[in-house]
Amino acid sequence: MPDGFRPIVVDNGSTDGSGDVARSLGATVVDEPTRGFGAAAHAGLLAAESDLVCFCDCDGSLNPQQFPRLTGPLLAGQADLVLGRRRTERRDAWPLPARVANWELARRVRHRTGLRIYDLGPMRAARRDALLGLNIADRRFGYPLEMVMNAAAAGWRVSEVEVTYLPRIGKSKVTGTVGGCVRTVRDMSQVLAR
Repeated sequence: MPDGFRPIVVDNGSTDGSGDVARSLGATVVDEPTRGFGAAAHAGLLAAESDLVCFCDCDGSLNPQQFPRLTGPLLAGQADLVLGRRRTERRDAWPLPARVANWELARRVRHRTGLRIYDLGPMRAARRDALLGLNIADRRFGYPLEMVMNAAAAGWRVSEVEVTYLPRIGKSKVTGTVGGCVRTVRDMSQVLAR
């Protein structure tokens, strides 16, 4: 973690002992029994005590050392929500079906909201209280999309900064399985339909 940042790890029913490892390294670990990406992300948001919060997958694909890239525009008063636009250094970091789905989803968001965003990736930053005020309801894979859609509806300035994207450690529950892709598409389609 960069200086001045405090890690909160949400254990969302993992069976590999990762919560214990994070705890042993000094992270605050929050147990969230309700399964789902949104449930985990929201539990971390509720547990945070700082004004600014950052989100990041804990699979080795994103580097928390890049958090200051996201918080910089917030601190400068240039943005209300900053998304990390993933840049791969290796082709195998981001499978083509997931990349195409993300591109299409970002295109739909641009069309509906007028926001100039090209990636709906998991690395992002905003002010904690403002995020809570967005009343994000989805607790599954639609959470990150609903965050952006609600921010746009609230008139937030949403911007992107480039972040490095590496091959993940372990198998993805989203891009690594047909069921995960289907659940993600279904959850995000429900958010777009609202």
